[in-house]
Amino acid sequence: MNDILLSQDVYMIFQLILALALGGMLGVEREAAGKPAGMRTYALVSMGSALFTIVSLGIFHEMAGQAGVVLDPSRIAYAIALGIGFIGGGSILHRSTQVEGITTAAGIWVAGAIGLAVGMEFYLIAIFATALSFFVFSGLRPVKKFVKEKAKK
Repeated sequence: MNDILLSQDVYMIFQLILALALGGMLGVEREAAGKPAGMRTYALVSMGSALFTIVSLGIFHEMAGQAGVVLDPSRIAYAIALGIGFIGGGSILHRSTQVEGITTAAGIWVAGAIGLAVGMEFYLIAIFATALSFFVFSGLRPVKKFVKEKAKK
């Protein structure tokens, strides 16, 4: 019995490390781009989302089937999305005619979703979403620059 519990703990630790690594990878790009929310922020948001998911699913499995207990695991995703949206909203600044931080807010939100995916054991989706996000952050930067230059002409 203790071996089963230990293997479950090791598995959950793996999930947390994976979420931390995926979020951290996104944060490294943001750090390199000189953005205020960087590696530590993205890593913590992703890992925290995974932890909330793991714990919530654990509670769901423990309580499921008990008389009078109604649990809805989809509420995990709702709560994480709402909480991360609140954090991201704090990174958006309005300065005269410009709005800054929207990409940072969106990135933090996606990092939370990646952590949620890891917590739900959707590893391939989490890794693919990380790769897509990395592409959006760095791969689309030249496209954005090109579009801005064309708009000036």
